[in-house]
This record gives sequence, structure tokens and C-alpha cells, in this order.
Amino acid sequence: MKLLYNAKIHTLDEKNPIASAILIAGSQVIAVGEKDKLESLAHGKVEKQDMKGKTILPGMTDAHLHLQYYSLGLTKVDCETKTKEECLRRVAERAQNTKPGEWVLGHGWNQNEWSSTGEWPTLAELNAAAPNNPVYLTAKSLHAGWANTAAINAAKITNETPDPKNGTIQRDERGNATGIFLESAMELVGKTVPPPTLNELETAIESAQPILWKMGLTGVHDFDRRDSFMALQSLRVRNKLKLRVNKNIPVESVEHANELGLRTGFGDEWLWIGSVKAFMDGALGPHTAAMFQPYADEPNNKGILNMDGEELFEHCRKAADVGLSMTVHAIGDRANHEVLNAYEQLRKYETEKGLPHLRHRIEHVQILHPDDAPRLAKLNVIASMQPIHAPSDMHAADRFWGDRSALAYAWRSQLNFGAVLAFGSDAPVESPNPFLGLHAAVTRRRSDGSPSAEGWYPEQKLTLTEALSAYTVGAAYAANAEHRLGKLAENYLADLIVLDEDIFSTDPNDLLTMRSSATMIDGEWVLQE
Repeated sequence: MKLLYNAKIHTLDEKNPIASAILIAGSQVIAVGEKDKLESLAHGKVEKQDMKGKTILPGMTDAHLHLQYYSLGLTKVDCETKTKEECLRRVAERAQNTKPGEWVLGHGWNQNEWSSTGEWPTLAELNAAAPNNPVYLTAKSLHAGWANTAAINAAKITNETPDPKNGTIQRDERGNATGIFLESAMELVGKTVPPPTLNELETAIESAQPILWKMGLTGVHDFDRRDSFMALQSLRVRNKLKLRVNKNIPVESVEHANELGLRTGFGDEWLWIGSVKAFMDGALGPHTAAMFQPYADEPNNKGILNMDGEELFEHCRKAADVGLSMTVHAIGDRANHEVLNAYEQLRKYETEKGLPHLRHRIEHVQILHPDDAPRLAKLNVIASMQPIHAPSDMHAADRFWGDRSALAYAWRSQLNFGAVLAFGSDAPVESPNPFLGLHAAVTRRRSDGSPSAEGWYPEQKLTLTEALSAYTVGAAYAANAEHRLGKLAENYLADLIVLDEDIFSTDPNDLLTMRSSATMIDGEWVLQE
């Protein structure tokens, strides 16, 4: 047994919100309360640890993360720079230290941060930076890619290559490829990049775990595909998986899942099946999020709608028939509208067929039409959102969506309507650090204090308790794990983090530098400083 005492414990348990000691046996919490009382419950060998007044919280969960892409991305060129020139300098530096002909990979660029007009980078610029290597750089949004000529040639893309469904090969006025690939067109280059071996992927994920522990994460909802799932299963078998992983599966696998009879929740306490993930549209940055009205700077562009509500419902029906919940990427107001229409049909189908009303989700919910804002709560659909997107995207949202942004990243509205919030990061789109997300949720400001002391659309701010709940209790609920995760209470799993300061007594700006000084998962310390 372990007895941690002399601590400030925020349990997230409404029945017992604050305590000073916690008793743990094996992987489970036995009791939370005061030291004297817990000592009377302890038996056998008890390891007592004085926490010296430090703060203990339940371990946080990132409810939307791409674990494979994040882990592999730790070795890529960091393209999240303030200027295009700095990005190109980093690419050139990496190319100089890479053998000719080998791929140079990077991630994180955002043309909207590089210029006030959102001008796209060019093929010639990337060719000049790395003339002897194929280069492929994914955008921060993961909805656009930037390739040089060597990469385009390796992918056998010509000026006659047609645009794939739901994707665009950007071309100049002469019809020549510019090096920019949007949405599904990204795969034309991406599939040419040599994939990592399963061994390499396992090593990358294992190496990423301590970084996530330090950030205060003890669990993730993973949105990558087959290779990620295989690596996670292998790590689990070898007892090397030290994060709780709720694993979502791609919509193209729904037929196979239906044939197998695979259900949401199947697995164990380390790795279990979540939902079937579909994509309804693109993203704000590349102007591919599906909107009712055009983008302010492109009067003929309403984004890309991958399917309508009827087509989505067909996928939903196949999932529901075997007990699989659905989760759908939707950013634009039109995309969210279509998803809600499909979910309305799905709720009726579940009732008519006597099927359970499962915990369906929308990923991002970045902007809603006012008429649709109450519908998530009405349909009991989880709002899986990423607060860190708001300060990152606010200037682009103001430029491209204008006054519509009043219902963008609208966490307070969703909470007030009664929807369950589950918070994440969409890493590697953003940092998976939940403290940065908490800062965004309670301030709606960037780290430099912009746009103002009040924040961007300050009426959408959350309290710290509400935001923290979305990373703990809400994330656990979204993963059908609320009876074992998200709180520090009797019979819950002993997943917790230790902070040197009380998160509820510090200035919100302190969240920007806050880290876990010790992390426990399954009753064992995985990180101690």
C-alpha cells in the first residue's frame, strides 16, 4: 500500500472535493481523506510519502490526439515558426545533415501566421532550401502539405494528375502544381514517404510517453489508424504501454468492424475501443472547412463537404448495429449541421431498433450556426473540443469568418446548453500540453496577452474547475470510463499528477509554464523529480 499525505488534493469528486491524503493499494485508490483516518484503514506494509504541501490532481486525458503522428513528429523539422524564412532555414539545415535522396520531413507551418494575406509558400522556395532531397512538410492543421519538386517527382505527380475526391492539387495560372496539396490530395505525396517499421513506431511512442507524463497526461484518445493500433497492442503485450489509450477506428473500417462484431469498450483498462471516426470537412487554415456562407476573403469558396448527413447516417447505422459509437470531425458550420442531422436520424434509429443510445461525439465543433448550438445537448452528443485552438486560430477566424466567430470555439455556450465537454489538443496540430489548453479555456488569450486583457469573445471563457473537468471527468465519460478514470475516489484507478503549486491559487498565466513534478499511473510512479 501507498499513503500519500500532507498534500492539497483536488479530487474532482463532487462528494469529497478536497482532501490531504490518499491511500492506494495496487492499481486502485482505496480511500481519500485525512491522514489519521486513512492510516486506520491501511494494513500490511505501507509506504508513506510526505508530499510536503504539494498539489495532487487526477491525471489528465487528451481526448483528441494523433499518437503516431505526434510521436514520429518529435524527430521532424519543427516548422511552427513566426516567419517563412525561419522555416526554410530549418529545412535547409536539416537537408545539409541528411544524405542526398533521403526524405526531409517537417510539420507545423501555417501560412496565415506568415503573412497578413495568408499567401501560400511556393515550390521554388522549398527547392532552393533543399535541392538534393525530397521534402514534405505538413501544415499545422494537418489539412495541407507542402512538397518540393523531388517529392512530387517521387510521387509521380504530373500537371495532368487529376484532383482526388475531396482534395485539391493547388495549381498556378498555367496549370502547374505549386507544391501545395489540400485535404485528400496530401496522400498523393504522403503515401510515397517511406513508412516507419512497426519497431520504429513502437520506439517512437515509448519515447513520447515520458514527455506526455511531464505534461500531466496519463491517458489519450488516439485518432491514428492501423499502424498505431498495432504498435499500441505490441507495447501492451510487452507491458511497455504506460498511458491509458481509448482507440478510435477509421470509418473505412466500419464494414470490417461490423462483420467482426466489434464493440465500443472492448479491451482492457490500458487499451480499449472507442468510436468510429469519420471526416465531414477540412479546416479553417486552408479554407476547406465546410461553411454555409463563403469565406470573407474568398467569395466563391464555402469549403469542402466530404459527405452529407444521409451518407454519414449510413456509416452510423452500420456502427450502431454492433454497438460502436460514432465520432465525426466537423469544423465548419455547414459540416456540424450535417453531422447533427445524421445524429438526429441515428437517435431515432437506435430507438426504433431497441439499440442503446451510445455516446456519440463531434470532434472540434469549431463553429456553429446559431440554430444548431443547442442541438448537441438535445441529442446527448459530446462536444470534443480543443481549447488551445482558439488563441491559435483567433486572428484567422476573425479574417475569414468575421462576426460568425461569436459561436466559434464556444465552450461556454455548449456547457450552458448542457452538453458534455471533453478537451484535447489534436496534437501534433497543437501541443498536447493540457496546461496550455487550460490557459486558453480560462483566458481566451495567447501567451503574449493578445488580443486583450478580457480575451477573445470573453463570454465563452470557462472557470478553471470547468476546464479541468473537461480534461478529466469529461474525457473519461467520452471514453466510457467514468467509473474508473477522471477522479480520485474509492475504487478508481490510481492515476494522478503532482504539482509544486496549487493550480487554483496561482495566476492564470502561471499555467503556461506549469508541469507535473511527479506522475503516477496504475499506482506506480512513472515520473518523479
